[in-house]
Amino acid sequence: MARYSSLSDDFYVNMNLSTEMDLPTGRDSVLHYFERLQKQYPTMRHFYSREKGDFILEEDKERGHYRWSTIEARRLCSGYVNPENMEDAIEQHRLVLELAPYMLSLSPIDCEAIDLLFGFDFTYRGNHNQLVAEVLGVSPSLEKLLEVPRGTVVSYEPTITLALDEDCRMQCRLSIENRTNAYQIRTGEFPEDQLSVYVTARRYGGLGGDQTYVQVLDSLKQVCCEMIDGYVAEHILQPLARAIAAN
Repeated sequence: MARYSSLSDDFYVNMNLSTEMDLPTGRDSVLHYFERLQKQYPTMRHFYSREKGDFILEEDKERGHYRWSTIEARRLCSGYVNPENMEDAIEQHRLVLELAPYMLSLSPIDCEAIDLLFGFDFTYRGNHNQLVAEVLGVSPSLEKLLEVPRGTVVSYEPTITLALDEDCRMQCRLSIENRTNAYQIRTGEFPEDQLSVYVTARRYGGLGGDQTYVQVLDSLKQVCCEMIDGYVAEHILQPLARAIAAN
């Protein structure tokens, strides 16, 4: 079982590498990259492209857990939804970052930002915004707003970003994404939808010296795990899970 899979209904680990220059779109470069990825993960058999020129290789989504990878104009992405082991997802991202410099001509200096996202989805039928406000609370200066007669929380998606070094190149962001809209609140008809909590570590700028993309990934993983273990799991994920289970 993945390290954090018990904290939510769905758990995923995504890696995004944003570049300053366009990534290769030639047939040979794209196919050779995905063929090498498929060699490591043979069940990644579904290959297609979008109208805007993105290329995607992924596993069958119907199994409930699947790998995917994309090449976009200026972004290389990799993800694993509901991995059996968290390290399996990290190993996939490491392989992508090992292949990219050689197969996609991705230089260490051609990096706008690289980020690692740990996502937690909760299935909940109800007002996501109200739930988050009641379970996680609001700042003391806003608490009185929750007492407004007939007041209903229509939008509440708390987020905070922390810089972890003096030049602000390493950052960590916690964000909550709700999927409840005003129409659902007005009608009282709430579909079963995902309430998401994201923990994202991001490192800005090109790499220097002998530093590699894989080394940066490992440092981002450490940041995410420290944040989840020390702050997010007990104070955000577990309270949300208990409140949803009680409804």
